[in-house]
Amino acid sequence: MTPGLLIAAPASGSGKTTVALGLARALTRGGLGVQPFKSGPDYIDPAFHAAATGRVSVNLDSWAMSRTRLAWLARAGEAADLVLAEGSMGLFDGVAAPGETGTGASADVAALFGWPVILVLDVSGQAQSAAATALGFARLDPRIRLAGVILNKVASLRHEALTRAGMAAAGLPVLGALPRRPSLALPERHLGLVQAGETADLDARLDALADFLEAHADLAAIRAAARVDPPAPAEAPATPPPGQRVALARDAAFSFAYPHLVEGWRAAGAEILPFSPLADEAPPETADACWLPGGYPELHAGALAAAGRFRAGLRRFAETRAVHGECGGYMAMGAALIDAEGRSHAMAGLLGLVTSFAKRRMHLGYRLATLREAIPGHRGGARLRGHEFHYASVIEQPDAPLARVTDASGADVPETGSARGRATGTFFHLIAEAGA
Repeated sequence: MTPGLLIAAPASGSGKTTVALGLARALTRGGLGVQPFKSGPDYIDPAFHAAATGRVSVNLDSWAMSRTRLAWLARAGEAADLVLAEGSMGLFDGVAAPGETGTGASADVAALFGWPVILVLDVSGQAQSAAATALGFARLDPRIRLAGVILNKVASLRHEALTRAGMAAAGLPVLGALPRRPSLALPERHLGLVQAGETADLDARLDALADFLEAHADLAAIRAAARVDPPAPAEAPATPPPGQRVALARDAAFSFAYPHLVEGWRAAGAEILPFSPLADEAPPETADACWLPGGYPELHAGALAAAGRFRAGLRRFAETRAVHGECGGYMAMGAALIDAEGRSHAMAGLLGLVTSFAKRRMHLGYRLATLREAIPGHRGGARLRGHEFHYASVIEQPDAPLARVTDASGADVPETGSARGRATGTFFHLIAEAGA
């Protein structure tokens, strides 16, 4: 199995995405085949990984995925020269109660595959003291091997020298020291970075990050630090498709579909038929099920309301075949979506759901759903693991609840999803069926 590294940090906002993208592009540019992974539930970072490396980035989630599924998905790295995984939040941050394989912490993924960790440290406002943080991360979990640290937001040569002195005293290798460079920051919106496909001059931005890492990090030492301790070989886990021919919405409003799910559907024999609601396309009539992923319908509410062929075609499709929506797709199946300015836009009307962004409220976390009704690919009573991340408020939800939904601690979540006829929808994004 290909040796790898996991790029992690003590907290969100430390610079690990900057480092991961810069390293990925620099090493790829240098002739290596770099396979990217992302720890945890995330749609946006993997698209940047793919742009940096030319390879599809795969999510690995220890709370939602079984050990078998994780081992199988990691096989994506077999044809590469180096695996580069990006962590989420802080290295050890996860939920209190373990799920399928762990708590969802990036440390679980690093430990499972034996990937050493490179810790990205924001050293603003400190120098030698940063070594105490790094030493704690090196020693907290005996499963984790810390390959070294990359210092971020270094203010001056003197600041770098003092911080390096602290690391040397602690016996920790410094693999890079990155000066402050606000101009390299990627644009953001409320769910994180602006999507890769919408980022202007993305290639130029990635090349600038690669230049930055080449100038201020030891790429040879970073590559030499990669290791692997693979788990036992695994058979392909079952990923039941929504249908034999699946109409899958794919455009700027509906882009949050996990590659491992779509590829799992294909591996099970399904044919994927993409269509674009923003281009006013209806689901293909040859499909036997329709899946509307999440995304940013709130940014395109006016265009969706004006997409008469899409809305009429979706309603016609649902008269005879199943339609399921996740988060943004669920909102688009509803009666109306109210945007941040308070304007109401008519949606497809398959469900009575009315959502609003006029008063934003974050909904975030892992979800375990026990289905009261079947959805495409999953029977009633199935237990599905996923996550919820959106800022919409529910104004009306008159339809029958789709599932009993709990968070990672087992507490009930009020966003139960909806079912009406052949139409179903949820606010949570499916990762895998429990136990699969």
